[in-house]
Amino acid sequence: MAKLIVDGKEIDVPPEYTLLQACEAAGAEIPRFCFHERLSIAGNCRMCLVELKGSPKPVASCAWGVRDCRPGPNGEPPVVNTRTPMVRKAREGVMEFLLINHPLDCPICDQGGECDLQDQAMAYGVDASRYADNKRAVEDKYIGPLVKTIMNRCIHCTRCIRFSAEVAGVPELGATGRGEDMEITTYLEHAMSSELQGNVVDLCPVGALTSKPYAFAARPWELTKTEAVDVMDAVGSAIRVDTRGREVMRILPRTNDDVNEEWISDKTRHIIDGLRAQRLDQPYVRENGRLKPASWSQAFAAIAAKVAPAAPDRIGAIAGDLAAVEEMFALKALMTALSSRNLDARQDGAALDPAAGRASYLFNSTIAGIDKADALLIVGANPRREASVLNARIRKRWRAGKFPIALIGEKADLTYSYEYLGAGPETLADVAAGRQGFAETLKKAERPLIILGAGALARPDGAAVAALAAQAAVALGAVKDGWNGFGVLHTAASRVGALDLGFVPVSGGKNAAEMAQAGGLDVLFLLGADEIDVPPGAFVVYIGTHGDSGAHRADVILPGAAYTEKSGIYVNTEGRVQMANRAGFPPGDAREDWAILRALSDALGQKLPYDSLAQLRQAMFRAHPHLQHIDQIAPGTAEDIRKLADRGGTPGKAPFRSPVEDFYLTNPIARASAVMAECSVLAEGRTMSAAE
Repeated sequence: MAKLIVDGKEIDVPPEYTLLQACEAAGAEIPRFCFHERLSIAGNCRMCLVELKGSPKPVASCAWGVRDCRPGPNGEPPVVNTRTPMVRKAREGVMEFLLINHPLDCPICDQGGECDLQDQAMAYGVDASRYADNKRAVEDKYIGPLVKTIMNRCIHCTRCIRFSAEVAGVPELGATGRGEDMEITTYLEHAMSSELQGNVVDLCPVGALTSKPYAFAARPWELTKTEAVDVMDAVGSAIRVDTRGREVMRILPRTNDDVNEEWISDKTRHIIDGLRAQRLDQPYVRENGRLKPASWSQAFAAIAAKVAPAAPDRIGAIAGDLAAVEEMFALKALMTALSSRNLDARQDGAALDPAAGRASYLFNSTIAGIDKADALLIVGANPRREASVLNARIRKRWRAGKFPIALIGEKADLTYSYEYLGAGPETLADVAAGRQGFAETLKKAERPLIILGAGALARPDGAAVAALAAQAAVALGAVKDGWNGFGVLHTAASRVGALDLGFVPVSGGKNAAEMAQAGGLDVLFLLGADEIDVPPGAFVVYIGTHGDSGAHRADVILPGAAYTEKSGIYVNTEGRVQMANRAGFPPGDAREDWAILRALSDALGQKLPYDSLAQLRQAMFRAHPHLQHIDQIAPGTAEDIRKLADRGGTPGKAPFRSPVEDFYLTNPIARASAVMAECSVLAEGRTMSAAE
């Protein structure tokens, strides 16, 4: 530790700290524009100037290391002052220069109320400018459908450039020109292609980069802010949902260092218009081949008329990818009351079995554990498309150095370099047997990590591939005391919670694929299940939010609540239990899914024993105690991986393929979004250009 005296207060800090970090550790407030804790140091804005005793002029505290400070003549600790007249005058001068070219756009700027420049001009600025010449004018740049540019406001902090190059790994933004002629733009003004580009809006300390879909929609003080959890993938990013009245206006990230740090994907941020479009707001019943509006009692009567004569083994239920744990628990209870054993939450047919133990379907190292890993093998996954925030975490570890990465599956641009080993299970078998060169790298690593994706599991031989991956993990030292490097990367937010509940076929019951076959069932309940095709024959009851494929196939539609319109528990890919709070209310006659199932059970003569969400949760917690521990992970055991490895099986030879073909259109909410559709068209154009 190094000693410093900051504003007369002696403190001990690590020698690798910067002066800015040391001053903040001492309780001093240091203004900044270019400095950001998760980006490299640029030292552009000079707003963080402090007085270092012995220095002839103020120093930029963000770029000056504690270990570079000289002690006093008699060995006294270095002295730093942050509130002297010299510092105040220096900061006023910097602020005056920053405002020389900054336009007076505050009344019409989307950053108003959340602008660092506004706040710091109030705290450190002066009431007049000595500059009388014309302000600099810069042409606004097109950088895509998500980020709006007003480059007259840019103060050249370069946060956006550093984020694109360092965190997102797609270095599309850069600076041209020098001095007053410097401009920040993309290469030839092309649209940005990163799945994380919306984060530059949060990083921009002025209004130069703002959200294009949110432009002129609301002011921050008009909005009600609600903490929630993202369900666009299985990472479970912490988000904040801002609403005005009943309408969701925007979604922003919350800091959670264990999961998403402070980043979210563009799909998470910009599917808001999809929450308003194509919504189901009243029940429908199919009559003479056409869906017609109905009352709740009429819809329930139509369902009861079909369920009553049906044999229990001819009734089934499939849960979708966005379902919360509570409604799946209620649906399972209803199926149990109807004596049905046909239930499944694996629409894609993933070979995941809760009977194999919790570790067999979790990302056991945890997302934060990626930072500790020292070798990585990716099997049948494209993390950039399936979990873009987690992919940024892998890139962060890769940039730290000494992190060899190999891939088995589809070749892809993952924003970091990797060794391509092969396309299918045969290559994985070679790795497990030590016949592949990368196997030795994994063996030598102290904490090797193997990520098994849905592309390897959602196939007929998925169980054999999972066993083979577990064999590789055990043989190569990925599973040992103090470290479990076997990780399953899910693509559905509901999947781990469903497996925890045991929402899978019960002893002889039919799985999702068997239920969806022609003649498989007489009555099929779809709880937001839109990624599976159900041929004619069965009577389909769809409980969901959007007029997507499930609603088109349905004989009865019961309108449910989207994830922002209900309080729900989700379990992310690492097994972390998370609570999402309700930010708004569902439209029209739509109701929360658990309440629909409770009312339906009464109509079917199998009344569920809870009348409120609190009662439902109490019953669920009694059955599955780990679900009551919010933001905690109930880890699996290494023995689960060894048992999975012993299951064996003979995998096929077909290459692994990622299940996510289009990052922007993976669920009903995203497919209802015009913004996501525009992004999808741009991404498809880029893919076709690359192929040519």
